[in-house]
Amino acid sequence: MQASLRIRQTLRVLAAIAATLSGGTLGFHETLRESWFQAFYRSVVTATLAGLDTIPASDGARVVSMVLVLCGLTIIAYAGAVIVEAIAGGVLTGVLSERRRERTIERLRDHFIICGYGRVGRQVADEFRAARVSFVVLDHSEEAVNAAQEHDELLILGDATEDEDLQKAGIERARGIVVASDDDADNLYVTLSARSVRPDIQIVARGSDTDAEKKLKLAGADRVVMPYTAAGRTMANLVLKPQVTAFLDAVTTATGPDLHMAEIEVHGTCANAGKSIREIRVRHHTGAIIVALRKRDGTFDTTPEPDAVIESGDVIVGVGTTEELQRLEDLFARRQTVVD
Repeated sequence: MQASLRIRQTLRVLAAIAATLSGGTLGFHETLRESWFQAFYRSVVTATLAGLDTIPASDGARVVSMVLVLCGLTIIAYAGAVIVEAIAGGVLTGVLSERRRERTIERLRDHFIICGYGRVGRQVADEFRAARVSFVVLDHSEEAVNAAQEHDELLILGDATEDEDLQKAGIERARGIVVASDDDADNLYVTLSARSVRPDIQIVARGSDTDAEKKLKLAGADRVVMPYTAAGRTMANLVLKPQVTAFLDAVTTATGPDLHMAEIEVHGTCANAGKSIREIRVRHHTGAIIVALRKRDGTFDTTPEPDAVIESGDVIVGVGTTEELQRLEDLFARRQTVVD
């Protein structure tokens, strides 16, 4: 839209210049009986306010000169306004856009931060986008910046290894951070920085091998993902157990079919804490299935019986559609405290 407006303004200026010079050439030719070239030359000199070679001999030529001067002033003023508007408008638009982005990031709560917007980081962003969760991208490479701007992501142009840039991304208010750089050393440094700022934040980091995995966990990463190892395991399982792998892929990706997995933490204020699955009648009320329970001691009950008791501090792993999982979350939501 801005580009088409600039084109129209430029065409107007060119049309005005052509009309002014044509009219001046014709006027001088008729009033002074000069040659066409001399009349055109006089029109150019007069309209551009450069001055006159000679004072026009007739009143008619003087009128033409005054009209040309006025037209020249108008054209120059209009062209100057267009140029100033284009320069100032572009700068102002960029500043306003930057400020809006900063205010949006400042308002975020419980969002995620993606440090590194390469192939892995972009895939993470796709999953977040499909799951409709808020996130901020933190990177400074030209390729990453272009990719983030193409998808209109909330972008912090900076280095994730710098505490100041992590602060700009809202690490104090963030729910988790994904450290997805291609460089293990950078990932290690970012993990250390993030953990020192937020001891309670969830950190998932990328590592290239088992040695990097050990160091990242020592630095404070909750989980370490090794893309090459994970890809190899997935390819082997697709050959050995294709249907199982296809099912797991379907329920663990936010961009797949409408069947997903979710984890729900049971808080002490939940009305159903301390009851069994049978008592709560989970499947009847929600349609979702509880496939696992992570107990407070970190152990997993991967095949919970109907008589299994869901206690405060447990984490429920459920499978179902988006609507079923929402009902499951509502079933184990915190009890609202009423203040008189």
